[in-house]
Amino acid sequence: MSPLSLPLRRAVQSLLALALCWGVVAYAQATTPDALIKEVSADVIETAKADKSIQAGDLQKVIVLVDAKVMPHVNFERMTVATVGARHWKTATDEQKKRLLEEYKILLMRTYAGALSLVKDQTVQVQPLRSQPTDNEVVVRTKVRGGADPVQLDYRLEKSEQGWKIYDVNVSGFWLTEQFRNSWASEISANGLDGLIANLAKRNKSAAAKG
Repeated sequence: MSPLSLPLRRAVQSLLALALCWGVVAYAQATTPDALIKEVSADVIETAKADKSIQAGDLQKVIVLVDAKVMPHVNFERMTVATVGARHWKTATDEQKKRLLEEYKILLMRTYAGALSLVKDQTVQVQPLRSQPTDNEVVVRTKVRGGADPVQLDYRLEKSEQGWKIYDVNVSGFWLTEQFRNSWASEISANGLDGLIANLAKRNKSAAAKG
């Protein structure tokens, strides 16, 4: 499975750090997707700045935080389907789907753990939302400032009965699901879906062993 390029990996890490509180319950009353992104982006930056253990990469603390505040409010299944591809998802067994969701979630959580130490003095500027009140899917565009160059950070959100949910993120012109999809497709072509799952599990286990 080909890793992301170093600049993109760093951008994705920064993205995941800033996105830590995407779906925090306190913002469930936000009526527009751009208001949601603005509020939670500001919150996560302040949280990361103030918490030394998060900046040090305390994985267990990150996992608890992500499980409690992020995953219940992200359409993670849609994100996974978009990454693995609808064709492979439809033909996967229930057990394969379960394992893929589990390993993908661990992969993203471990990316969070390595990313949070990068949050220092960034600020997020939310761009004007270009959508209609009747739209059920929107893209919220932002720029993260504070580093050498601004980082483009865009979110795809869908409107559900539970409110707005994020299902993809764009960093500097690259959608996260598309980046993983390319490497996953190669793995599935070579070793099948079970091979992909085994590879993800191996990577996650290796990362866990390294702390």
